[in-house]
Amino acid sequence: MAFTFSAGSLVKARGREWVVLPESEPDLLVLRPLGGSDDDIAAVFPFEPVEEARFAPPEPADLGDQRAAGLLRTALRVGFRSGAGPFRSLAGIAVEPRAYQLVPLLMALRQKTVRMLISDDVGIGKTVEAGLVASELLAQGEASGLAVLCSPALAEQWQQELRSKFGIDAELVLSSTVSRLERGLDLGQSLFDRYPNVIVSTDFIKSTRHRDDFVRHCPNLVIVDEAHTCVAADDTSASAQSQLRYELLRRVAADADRHLLLVTATPHSGKESAFRNLLGLVKPELAQVNLESEAGRKLLAQHFVARKRADVRQYLTKEDGLADDSLAERTAFPSDRYFKDETYKLSPDYRALLDDAIAYASERVEEAGGQGRREARIAWWSAIALLRSLVSSPAAAAQTLTTRSAAAIAASAEEADKLGAPLNSDAADSDAMEGMDVAPGAETDEGRVKSRLAELAERAERLRGPEQDLKLKSLIKHLKALLADGYNPIVFCRYIPTAKYLAEQLANDPETKKRGPLGAKTVVKAVTGELSPQQRIERIEALAAEAGEDAAARRVLIATDCLSEGVNLQHYFDAVVHYDLAWNPTRHDQREGRVDRYGQRRDEVRVITLYGDDNGIDGKVLEVLIKKHRQIKKDLGISVSVPDELSTGVTDAIVEWLLMRGRENEDALFSADAFKVSTTKLDNDWNSAAERERQSRSRFAQRSIHPEEVAREVASIREALGGAGEIRTFVREALGALGAVLRGADGESGNFTAQVGGTPAGLRDALAPVVGAEVVEKDREIPFRGDPAVARGEAALVRTDPVVGALASHVLNAALDTQAEGARPARRCGVITTDSVSTRTTLLLVRYRFHLTLPSRSGERQLVAEDARLLAFEGAPRNGTWLTPEQAAGLLEATASENTDPHFGERTMTRILSQLSDVGDHLERYGDELAADLDAAHRRVRAASGEIVRGLSVTAQKPADILGAYVYLPATASVAAGVSA
Repeated sequence: MAFTFSAGSLVKARGREWVVLPESEPDLLVLRPLGGSDDDIAAVFPFEPVEEARFAPPEPADLGDQRAAGLLRTALRVGFRSGAGPFRSLAGIAVEPRAYQLVPLLMALRQKTVRMLISDDVGIGKTVEAGLVASELLAQGEASGLAVLCSPALAEQWQQELRSKFGIDAELVLSSTVSRLERGLDLGQSLFDRYPNVIVSTDFIKSTRHRDDFVRHCPNLVIVDEAHTCVAADDTSASAQSQLRYELLRRVAADADRHLLLVTATPHSGKESAFRNLLGLVKPELAQVNLESEAGRKLLAQHFVARKRADVRQYLTKEDGLADDSLAERTAFPSDRYFKDETYKLSPDYRALLDDAIAYASERVEEAGGQGRREARIAWWSAIALLRSLVSSPAAAAQTLTTRSAAAIAASAEEADKLGAPLNSDAADSDAMEGMDVAPGAETDEGRVKSRLAELAERAERLRGPEQDLKLKSLIKHLKALLADGYNPIVFCRYIPTAKYLAEQLANDPETKKRGPLGAKTVVKAVTGELSPQQRIERIEALAAEAGEDAAARRVLIATDCLSEGVNLQHYFDAVVHYDLAWNPTRHDQREGRVDRYGQRRDEVRVITLYGDDNGIDGKVLEVLIKKHRQIKKDLGISVSVPDELSTGVTDAIVEWLLMRGRENEDALFSADAFKVSTTKLDNDWNSAAERERQSRSRFAQRSIHPEEVAREVASIREALGGAGEIRTFVREALGALGAVLRGADGESGNFTAQVGGTPAGLRDALAPVVGAEVVEKDREIPFRGDPAVARGEAALVRTDPVVGALASHVLNAALDTQAEGARPARRCGVITTDSVSTRTTLLLVRYRFHLTLPSRSGERQLVAEDARLLAFEGAPRNGTWLTPEQAAGLLEATASENTDPHFGERTMTRILSQLSDVGDHLERYGDELAADLDAAHRRVRAASGEIVRGLSVTAQKPADILGAYVYLPATASVAAGVSA
């Protein structure tokens, strides 16, 4: 038996719906799942049952109430995986983008080859913006594969984000996974040919051994995370690692047909040449063009988006040039950070240990100075390691005093600097955070020195605990205050031994029954670089689970800087304590950015900085570096990095003064000539960098996409897929009708909770994999939030949330199955007597499908889009008066003024259904109008690239499916309306 389905037809087979592809033959159907990708294409032979995909006609006896039509429409739209509208991927992704996050996508679609630098501020959502562009290019066939270049610590997070939010499965290509992946390759096959989507460690792939293979077989879409670390300035100060990264990207970008997205919150690190090199990767002309000219700014505006929180906190308002605030979107970023600098003093024994350590270090530096440059640099790094670890904690001090210095094996002064600097400085663009939180060594293998260091280490060990360690005592006091105010803080340390020491001192120990100083209901855990990136996330989630939902429970996370980049912690924590001062203030900003970002519930994030009043180092670093950085950020609204060499120059001057003169007469440091020179140069260069950043933000602000253009597409998306208000109403009404217990006022936030233990078994089964079987079985509350940024265990009131999807699927399936058990809140028919109409009015819920031909660089791509529309007419179907779309949608708000007799309702419904063939011509004409609108929308968002637009076509499949029919009768004339034709 041969197949008779034409290309583009919709069929049902194997329990799902498919699109018939042109490659089909009479004895073989080649099918792609509706809303699926080319990877899901399947072949079906004639012996398999295949039927045309259509809904059975509604049954007139299966009548619903006044809510039935609205619930069915929303349930249908939530299930769309290839919705109408100008974007092919939005219906199929599991994230609800903010309106401002559509701007990079609109910019990208106007380019034949996408080249963009996305530099929005920390916490705005650059990962989502890059993911939106990537998923759209893949859906359109403009890209056939994806590579994300990032640090190894962020690789698993990128993998999870792409999979859970965008449905993109990507393999991890890391030093720890490459051997396993290569074992599965065919002879001569490249890893990057075998796996089309990959997440690659930049530091692994930049080596000459792996780089060439990657460049030869690189996918045609590349995202580079933290792109500022991958460019080098033209001077000689750039590290060898930065040079290797830059060479890798330069070769990747050399293919003019490759899509390239560079992502960074700090594109301008203070070095103009590095910024120009970054722009040159996007478009070579940008490396040399005069950005002061109008032509230069226009060219840059096509490829560069950089916005502060203030730019997007309120968006699509009248202030943006729109006629009204009907599409206004307000994003709840924390309003500010509350800074408090808290001091502590050393105990007498700790002060004596520090003085003896400074004296020892001073002797060693002076002695080594006469032995040669190599010995001098080894002694210098050992001295810094000793001082920083002593200021950190007794545990870090003890380990440093008994550990061999990394620089001790150096054969030259230059090698000593190369080995010593990464562990002892806090460079903002360090090659990698991994391994940088180990306590550095100070021991250099000399017998006399070893015994003296061992004696200092023993004294350090005796200082453990809050009685002698007054820094720890101060931390306990401030943590208690934060916890009492309801905060859940992260305490950032410089070294692993310090983090483990703090966790040991602060945590409760159930085995020994030891009670920690922070209370029985406070859970404390440490996360350091000893754990893999995945283990770090697991420990954080274990901390949250252990604290549970008890309102009195509190969470305290002790962390090193292995968590200061990339990991988002805003759902679990809302305060930051800097236990150890970083010597580069950019690191502080990175730490605070883990909790101060979109999705943070607190309006005010608290930041406490502990510093030693009498240790000779902290006060100067705070005064000269940290406070200056804060002031610049307050003035500009964004962070401006201090050049690493200038920051190092200041801290070197502080250490040198301390070694020469000890802690006495510290104030004289500020008048010392060397210190004055360092701080003056720092101030001048930092102020210049801040001014350049201010000017660039002003001149190069995103102006290539006007808010009116964004508003038009947002309206189009909401019309096709539904808005937040529709979803909120759907969830509340559907759950209520299904027997769930709802609590919480439906106020401005729209937040409420639901217990689903009393709902039909089918819904409980659908929700169990999403919220957890235990939540369903024990009838625990499921929190529903109006804000899309939700924590684990919460559901967002958006169409892409898995809980909403499961509910919609149940409601739709129950509506289509008249034999389904339990409550069925949505029905395909209804007869409502209401005061909202003056003559009989029929509302139709119609599903339209459109066949799209999208030209792409890989050839024409055949896709199908779906749309659900409400159409209504007054009077009889044959000569009815059609209402506007707004009037039709308004019928969903109509309420029944009296009951309608079921038998009368069934007779009325039977008569109307038998006459619906008379409206077929109108439905087809309306479908053609929608197809023309969809065609125009696709052309509109791609207006700047004629080559992309040419060949585009959209046609409506006919006939359209009438999914539901609902008759509204005027309250005073229901009988007459029902019996007349």
